[in-house]
Amino acid sequence: MENQRLFIFIALVFLGMMMYSEWERDHAPAPSAQTAPDKTSGNTSPASGTVPTPVKTSDSAVPNAVPAVKSKTATISGRDNKLDSTRRIHVQTDFLDVELDTTGGDIRQVKLVKFPVDENTPDQAFEIMTDKGSRLFVAQSGFSMLKGKGPSHKAQYNSEKNSYALSKGQDELKVKMSWTDGSGIKVTRTYTFKRSSYVIGMDVKVENTGKEDWLGSFYRQMQRTHFAESQGSLFVMQTYMGGVIYTPDELYEKISFSDMQENNLARGNIKGGWIAMMQHYFLGAWIPGVDEVNNFYSRYDDFRYYIGMISAAENIAAGSQKVFSSRYYVGPKDQNSISKLTPGLELTVDYGFLTVLAKPLFWLLNTLHSVFGNWGWSIIFLTIIIKLAFFKLSEKSYRSMANMRRLQPRMKALKERHGDDKQKMNQALMELYKKEKINPLGGCLPILVQIPVFIALYWVLMEAVELRQAPFMLWITDLASQDPYYVLPILMGISMFLQQKLNPAPLDPVQAKVMMFLPLVFTVFFLFFPAGLVLYWVVNNTLSIAQQYVITKRIEAGGK
Repeated sequence: MENQRLFIFIALVFLGMMMYSEWERDHAPAPSAQTAPDKTSGNTSPASGTVPTPVKTSDSAVPNAVPAVKSKTATISGRDNKLDSTRRIHVQTDFLDVELDTTGGDIRQVKLVKFPVDENTPDQAFEIMTDKGSRLFVAQSGFSMLKGKGPSHKAQYNSEKNSYALSKGQDELKVKMSWTDGSGIKVTRTYTFKRSSYVIGMDVKVENTGKEDWLGSFYRQMQRTHFAESQGSLFVMQTYMGGVIYTPDELYEKISFSDMQENNLARGNIKGGWIAMMQHYFLGAWIPGVDEVNNFYSRYDDFRYYIGMISAAENIAAGSQKVFSSRYYVGPKDQNSISKLTPGLELTVDYGFLTVLAKPLFWLLNTLHSVFGNWGWSIIFLTIIIKLAFFKLSEKSYRSMANMRRLQPRMKALKERHGDDKQKMNQALMELYKKEKINPLGGCLPILVQIPVFIALYWVLMEAVELRQAPFMLWITDLASQDPYYVLPILMGISMFLQQKLNPAPLDPVQAKVMMFLPLVFTVFFLFFPAGLVLYWVVNNTLSIAQQYVITKRIEAGGK
């Protein structure tokens, strides 16, 4: 009976988490596509926003010395939300399909070649970055000047070619752009693309052949709008979309869209670290040099969200030169690869408050996948391992429930004898439990232990990009999405009904009727859960039924 109440507790826990997820989504800043029309043409410029204010060298250690923002919006006319630019440069590698803009040298569009939009369109690459429509997401960089001239993200660069492609046998591809002000300052921007990599290297060389010193700060930023990702229904908790920063002192910190809208981020004198914009399964991140010192900033301007970094002002004497180097990662939140790029980047795979359980579960799941080569079978064997780990605990629970089931006729007799006198009824039950040496709460602990494991596995299946569009068998073509034919949720409901039959029935007839609806309630919940999670629960229930059936029959036959 207590065990059945705990099933209701699980449902309430998930319902509460899902309602909180919905509340967060309802109270988040409104997506820009619905609320930010241009005042003149119906479009807004993807490069709107002013150049960050340079940071003086003496200010680099002051947390408040961050870029000031002028709330002024640039607008354009025509051409479907595209910024008027001289040229687009197309770059094709085995992993990335990229468009660079000669205006500012921005990274304007990125498609991930190895990740289809869905399993039904395998030839259509997922577009993570774009400057078109409502899903705007671009990466920008440039100089903010104190002395002399330098190119911001609005400057016009020159490029020798309009397209580049990584050819067969070629491991590296370099794309160069140049800018000059005619007075002795030349800036050469070089993007480096490598085979089988989502990292874009960027070297910006400033050559001062003039007669005066050059003094400016180098900034990198990302700009995007907020849009709602489609992740199912009310019954599926939403994953995080927004900004993230990582610093050696504060480590991993989310900077949500609402945070950006309410206050400008101001973090000074940050050595190393990184900044990112993340969404479900994917992210874009600027990674500076490990010894580079920057101020981190965010801002909100005309329904656009910015997160960036700006260095202390660098002096380049006449006749000298300097190279500003960075890396930009744009791709999946693949835990194995991103952990090698820079400290803390793997934390963007956000398992929430149960990370301490989720990480070992994913490690074990990944290890099993290296053996079986199929994520579905890996989940099945992971379930078996978890079941074996809790075998003795479950055995005690099922013995307790079997003994309770054995006492059902005597418990009913006590109820008939004492009628509606609940106090005497409970006293008689306690005496019966004591005489038979039965703990009525003995069946609760295994369920309580499984709740955090269940929730942790939920987030593993929701967050792990490795399971995105991962097929199992037959009709299950994506373990991270709901079962299209609802076969697994129905099997789960049936297994829960059978397991309920092995449990002692409540003495209260009203409660007994409510419990009969519990499998149906859970089936409705699980209709919208990832198929991989439902697969785990079906296998777990099946193993539990087998174990509980054997123990129950043994005790009912007079065994121990």
